[in-house]
Amino acid sequence: MEGKNYNLPADAAFFPEGVERCSLLRFVLHLVPIVLLGLWGGYAAFRVLASGLGVTALDDYFGFGLWIAFDLGVIALGAGAFFSGALRYLLNIDKLKNIINLAVIVGFLCYSGAMLILVLDIGQPLRAWFGYWHPNVHSMLTEVIFCITCYCLVLIIEYVPLMLENRQVVKNRFAHALAHNFHLIMPLFAGIGAFLSTFHQGSLGGMYGVLFARPYVFRDGFFIWPWTFFLYILSAVGCGPMFTVLVATFMEKITGRKLVSWDVKLLMGKICGVMFSIYMVFKLIDTVAWIFGILPDAGMTFNQMFYGWIYGRWLLFAELIVCGVLPAYLLLRARYRERPALFYISGLLACTGVVINRYVMTVQTLAMPVLPFDRWETYAPNWAEWGASAMVFAYAWIVVALSYRYLPIFPQERELNKK
Repeated sequence: MEGKNYNLPADAAFFPEGVERCSLLRFVLHLVPIVLLGLWGGYAAFRVLASGLGVTALDDYFGFGLWIAFDLGVIALGAGAFFSGALRYLLNIDKLKNIINLAVIVGFLCYSGAMLILVLDIGQPLRAWFGYWHPNVHSMLTEVIFCITCYCLVLIIEYVPLMLENRQVVKNRFAHALAHNFHLIMPLFAGIGAFLSTFHQGSLGGMYGVLFARPYVFRDGFFIWPWTFFLYILSAVGCGPMFTVLVATFMEKITGRKLVSWDVKLLMGKICGVMFSIYMVFKLIDTVAWIFGILPDAGMTFNQMFYGWIYGRWLLFAELIVCGVLPAYLLLRARYRERPALFYISGLLACTGVVINRYVMTVQTLAMPVLPFDRWETYAPNWAEWGASAMVFAYAWIVVALSYRYLPIFPQERELNKK
């Protein structure tokens, strides 16, 4: 027994080599409120599955609500996985190896969480397989359901090697060989993931752009695709990697340890600055064309697109200027990007702007009257919808916490925290 360190946590043998973690008791206690939140969300999900969508605030008018806006938002924010993976494995940007593991985990959680919500949102989950077995080949949602499912499988495949690299698991020869071989073929999965995610991100936007009866979102097209197809892709790759950086920074604040070096974050910010700026240029052109072309052709005016405070013009201003042009400019200019406060604020604003975009295109579009006898409708999600969303949040928190504690996610952690 001599020389044994009694201060080590009981599960220290499972930690990544050379790093420190808090005691097991402290770790479990920090998860208690998250687990309680997840249990509340689980009860909400059970009520939805048991009683149907009647327990939610969704109705015949608002078939899409908080859940679809939530899905589209997290799927866009999770784009850091496929875009960072493509940059790391296909373009061989070596610095990204220090954050790519977290990007994969964030992407996996965003996509698997979106799939969980969709199980509730389709109304009859026992018929969820209909979309695969009886696809509507004329619907963009058919392409979405196949691509999002396949990409979720790709993310699982990319996450498996991380689990196999646990310090105790990797001692098994088969697990070690499997993890090694997975890493060798990871560029293949990065390419497949980039292909799948690009097309389903675009088709999610294209779904709105073809709604000719909904003037708020209808757009002209490029060949067979409406402009929204490309805008959704650009917005996702413009904010996704920055969301990964924000998650890493939040984890640093929670754990009190440095996990990713500043130069890696700056590289991600520079990439996002370029991509988000490109997105904003096309988004502003699209908005001008919408105001002076599409709306007059539909016999409507700009003022008719907004109503009161809940669907007011402030949302458009917030999306385009405060959470659009401003963060794009700050991230694009090195002298602003290199100031930590402006860097993180810009990232938060960019991610918020994309989430606002998904919200207005989902909810405001349906709230707007499109027939002479229609009137503006308002929608507010109820406890069941918030609860199910909270369940996904709790699920993501727990998986990230366990992954950080037991898996070698951050290659730089040991070096950055040398005493």
